[in-house]
Amino acid sequence: MELRFENARELAWQVMRAALAAVDPAQAVRNALRLDGETLLLGDARYDLRRYRRVLVVGAGKASAPMARAVEEVLGNRVAGGLVNVKYGYTDATRRIRLREAAHPLPDESGLAGTREIVELLEGAGDEDLVLCLISGGGSALMMLPEEEITLEDYQALTQALLRSGATINQINTIRKHIEQVKGGRLAQVAAPATVATLILSDVVGNPLDFIASGPTVPDTTTFADALDVLKQFELLEAVPGSVRSWLERGARGEVPETPNPGDALFERVSTVVVGSNDIAAEAALAEARRLGFEALLLTTYLEGEAREMGKLAGALAKELVNRGTPLKSPACLILGGETTVTVRGHGKGGRNQEIAVSAALAMQGLGRALVVGLATDGSDGPVDASGGFADGESAERGRRLGLDPRDFLANNDAFTYLTATGDLLVTGPTNTNVNDLLFVFSFSE
Repeated sequence: MELRFENARELAWQVMRAALAAVDPAQAVRNALRLDGETLLLGDARYDLRRYRRVLVVGAGKASAPMARAVEEVLGNRVAGGLVNVKYGYTDATRRIRLREAAHPLPDESGLAGTREIVELLEGAGDEDLVLCLISGGGSALMMLPEEEITLEDYQALTQALLRSGATINQINTIRKHIEQVKGGRLAQVAAPATVATLILSDVVGNPLDFIASGPTVPDTTTFADALDVLKQFELLEAVPGSVRSWLERGARGEVPETPNPGDALFERVSTVVVGSNDIAAEAALAEARRLGFEALLLTTYLEGEAREMGKLAGALAKELVNRGTPLKSPACLILGGETTVTVRGHGKGGRNQEIAVSAALAMQGLGRALVVGLATDGSDGPVDASGGFADGESAERGRRLGLDPRDFLANNDAFTYLTATGDLLVTGPTNTNVNDLLFVFSFSE
């Protein structure tokens, strides 16, 4: 296929499909988890299955259903049972591991009930049991058990406020770890003295283990004071439910124990392996773009910041490619991975990658031979049926011909409505994986 603008979206889809295939959760687990006779191999760890009475499987996340299926494929009847919480619609076929569907990003009663069942299962584990914990993006909302003083309604209100504030996932999870009974290493406490092996499909920039799904089985590097500081930074201290504020203040005063931190003997029987991440997807996209004939460059896998500002950046990069032939000669593909944030001030619908697309459309007005694509790898960009958006030099004008001003929709956080009208909405459907976002900037042959 010629690398010309008329083929732009089809070529972009080929690159995106390659990125998603590289982080297929089931394949990632099969690559990392192997059986050699009666020895289970995971990373550098080896588990002699003859010394374990049971192998239990627990976990949570948007990608954890295919991960569970892959564990069953590797271990078969050696799996005694288990429970994994997954997002509604993100299920799979398993035989011995039960999958419970629950809500994301706002947790619901189903997720809470499933977490209680996971805790009950692990409370019965002993030192002759091996627990495999399957964690992927979305795990923070899907596996949650607030302290008894904090109701589900209070937890939902807190989550809503944090998601609208513009706080990063690391900041949000700092708070979650200190108002719950399973996050910040405390699920490992519940499972003790069992041996715990955690397989992670990372959705956090840089793969910091204690922030992925709020680190249920790893040491916590944050404190109650850190959690309070996040609320103060975003002026949420008085806005969040009183039960949350009171619990965090008690913790900061030392009235309740901190989460287990690095060096705690608890983690001597815990191992953790990252089986899939944003950099793997980005590298696969890079290879596919080059295979297609693009000059391609992976700029970063640490992209963060306000989504609409990153849209301006993407537009600026597109102009460089087309007008100056830098940093690559056309046809070219620049790839950026990470996860941006949206500070919600309007009342519209959309997500971070959709905001990137509308912002890029404004920055690229009139520019030929370029395409920007923002993709949420889990297929769910915000609380709408979309995965992101496309933008080219005519996207803004297409809206204006319909009587739509993209600036108004951006101001109202209503990128979904705008992109739907202009035909620039990106929809993949559920991908059953989750490794942050990918941002592509393409330029094409003249």
